[in-house]
Amino acid sequence: MEREDYGDLGVRDPAELGRIKAEVSASPLYNNDLAPTEPEERTWTTYNFMALWIGISIVITTYLLAAGLMAAGMNWWQALLTISLGNLIVLIPMLLNAHAGTKYGVPFPVFVRASFGVRGANFAAMSRALVACGWFGIQTWLGGVALDVLTTAAWGGWANVPYHSFIAFGVFWAIQVVIILTGIEGVKIFESLAAPLLIGGSIALLIWGFVAGGGIGNVFTTSAQLQQGDAPFWALFWPSLAANVGYWVTLSLNVPDFTRYAQSQRSQIIGQAIGLPLTMTAFSFIGIAVTAATIVVFDKAIWDPVQLVTRLTGDIPALLILAMIVIAIAQVSTNMAANVVSPSFDFSNLAPKFISFRMGGMITAVIGVLSFPWLLLETAGAYIFTWLVGYGSLLGAIGAVMIVDYWIVRRRQLDLRDLYRLDGRYAYSGGWNWRAILAVFVGVVPVLPGFFKAATTPGFAGVFQNPTFIESLYNYGLFFTFGVTAVAYLILSQIGGRASEPAAERGEEPETA
Repeated sequence: MEREDYGDLGVRDPAELGRIKAEVSASPLYNNDLAPTEPEERTWTTYNFMALWIGISIVITTYLLAAGLMAAGMNWWQALLTISLGNLIVLIPMLLNAHAGTKYGVPFPVFVRASFGVRGANFAAMSRALVACGWFGIQTWLGGVALDVLTTAAWGGWANVPYHSFIAFGVFWAIQVVIILTGIEGVKIFESLAAPLLIGGSIALLIWGFVAGGGIGNVFTTSAQLQQGDAPFWALFWPSLAANVGYWVTLSLNVPDFTRYAQSQRSQIIGQAIGLPLTMTAFSFIGIAVTAATIVVFDKAIWDPVQLVTRLTGDIPALLILAMIVIAIAQVSTNMAANVVSPSFDFSNLAPKFISFRMGGMITAVIGVLSFPWLLLETAGAYIFTWLVGYGSLLGAIGAVMIVDYWIVRRRQLDLRDLYRLDGRYAYSGGWNWRAILAVFVGVVPVLPGFFKAATTPGFAGVFQNPTFIESLYNYGLFFTFGVTAVAYLILSQIGGRASEPAAERGEEPETA
């Protein structure tokens, strides 16, 4: 990358970047994985970011997302509208946080040092990392189910092996560990190769649905039978919308982990704007349409794609094996990008001199097993209204601090050296920015009563009926916590003693993104 191509990057001169890295390389906050990216490392194009989101979004949990909303009481178009709107909304904080990764070449746990402090960053990073560990477990369990079915198709006696499902889970876990050990470049290559295969598999499933279901019109007429619950739409809308934003709020925090490798702001903005909302909406639509077709063909709704594909290809072992391989690739593709990259950097940030990216990935893989993912997926209510809305509320508050601090308080100006110094401008008080922690506390505490009610109500019976005012705040999830935290942090940041913002570099051109 030539110097003139640095128009939207924080360091214009590669030689200057080298000097910065040399100055801070001895810091306990620095290692090669957390260091700012070099020009030659910025290889991610618009296609790579589109492929990233295709690989992340085409996954069993996306397919099942509409099912959870319809089981709660929405009809198909209400569920699809809610999913579409949620993904358009989450794209906003996604792009806002992505900017810093591209401009300064730093991962999420380093970027968040500016707002939470060089020590307080671990609070935000661990909040994100532990959620990723839970997700890693969920996606690995679902991938293990696909592997279990594939093995049964290849060898009928497999079903009689004791604990065969957990053995498949373990094997699928080990396959991902191998990819983890290849590092971030291996993730990029895997995502780019997997994207066309996942698109092809999805289109094939949709074509089957329309053909077997007697045409598009008949499929959508039949889809009316998918609605299961009877809760009023508006009682479901806000918590469901919050859950759908919460689905990717994790990535909206740690997206700098990827955009630090972008060739330009333009490449990451266009790639994400096309890849995220379109893929999520399209694959959710496929889930609804194909499930509606199963009512026509099998006289019952089959929401689980693994179960459906097994039924369709059971008499053709070769086709079943191919289908299960595609499903397994979908799970691995999502896990690597969404649930390994971030916690690997986050755990590395705990002790940069001792924990590398690869070791952080291994920690993630172990904790993912210990999260008991089969329990998190027990019911649609537990998955959507406790898991997604619950962690989304916390991470939404953290995201609010990051965005307000970077875009309003600091006006996109960071001191790259001080992000790696224990005694720099981001040291605050003992390495912690108390304003950030207090603002998160102010935003999250009011939603806790509603969270506890949702988490402790069996079957979620009556959770959305006649809640108290304080309990109803939880229904708005991260919308509430983001808004309250943003205002609180903006007010608190006016109190003296915060880190001063560096002056813009001499000769810096106006930013275009």
